[in-house]
Amino acid sequence: MRTYLALTTAAAVLTGVGATAYATTPPLATTTPTTATDTSPATTAKPLAGLRVLLSNDDSMQAAKASNSDGLGLYELRRAMCAAGADVVVMAPWQVQSGKGTAVTNGGVVTVQRRSGAGLPAGYADDCSGAPSGGAVFGVCLSAGPCGKDTPSATPADTVKLALRGGLRAKVGWDGAPDLVLTGINSGPNVSASVNDSGTVGAAVAAIDQGVPAVAFSSSGDASNTSFPRVNYRAHAEFGARFVAGLRGRGLLTSAFALKVDYPDVSAGQRAKAPVWTRVGDGAVVYHAFEQRGADGSGDSTSFDIALGLCPLDGSGAGECAEGREDADSTWLLDRGHVTVAPVTWDRTYGTPVDARRTLNRIEHYVTHEAPRP
Repeated sequence: MRTYLALTTAAAVLTGVGATAYATTPPLATTTPTTATDTSPATTAKPLAGLRVLLSNDDSMQAAKASNSDGLGLYELRRAMCAAGADVVVMAPWQVQSGKGTAVTNGGVVTVQRRSGAGLPAGYADDCSGAPSGGAVFGVCLSAGPCGKDTPSATPADTVKLALRGGLRAKVGWDGAPDLVLTGINSGPNVSASVNDSGTVGAAVAAIDQGVPAVAFSSSGDASNTSFPRVNYRAHAEFGARFVAGLRGRGLLTSAFALKVDYPDVSAGQRAKAPVWTRVGDGAVVYHAFEQRGADGSGDSTSFDIALGLCPLDGSGAGECAEGREDADSTWLLDRGHVTVAPVTWDRTYGTPVDARRTLNRIEHYVTHEAPRP
């Protein structure tokens, strides 16, 4: 059984009625990421001190919608990383760019516009005030002038390429590349076939393409699949800071491949289960469907409605909804409630030898046996 949801309808549901102001929900109680033996043999109060991080996403840097689907996860990840000592700079799409994959813009002009002070979402302005770069936040639009409400946006991959090819130097004075690129936290998981469409993953691939280590974070929504609770983002962000600290402490930040980290829904009070090393699933959870217009069924119409196809999550799917891998990310995340980690590479050559095999094995061991528990 398949469920179709028109994309225009889905957008209306996710946006919410009258959700035009920046998010003003009071932030949850802040907890400092722990730095126990799950980070490194020599722990410190600030396990990410001295780490320069570029943060981007595909949800934009607006954080204006009541559904929390347009960038709130980015600010939660920024908060957690700065609390752990990292120097974080945000350079993200001006508008929501979900589903853009690795798409790039091939011409024109981009503007990098800073957002600061009272312009930041309520409760997040001072999160990185003590960092060398002050937690700078930039949105990137396709314009030769200021970015306005309806200005078209750069893609996720655009923002990372721009940052690494001069944007960070021009805007915050960084010489050389950052130590790490983080993308997300995305509103909704990026698993199975949707990974190919994901701008969150696409931005991480753009980073390793330039020789910079990258991790892509995505969080599940609530049971309705129409809202993305702050508690999910915060749990993922705090786990993410400890997860990155563990990689760093073990010398496992690598540009040979990106890591994709998806977090289950914990908004009803349940705890996420231990991280699991997975593969990207070969089935679909969400897919694009095209429905020809015309009630008479004559097939003469040249117009098609784009719809969002939702596969059943109980394993009863067939065709493209069927999952054939026991270690699929979707199975462990959606069915079993685990944090899932999968390696993703830019190399699409079928049958190519796996590079950095030793590092890959060490990271798998870390995820399976040593990574922090939610």
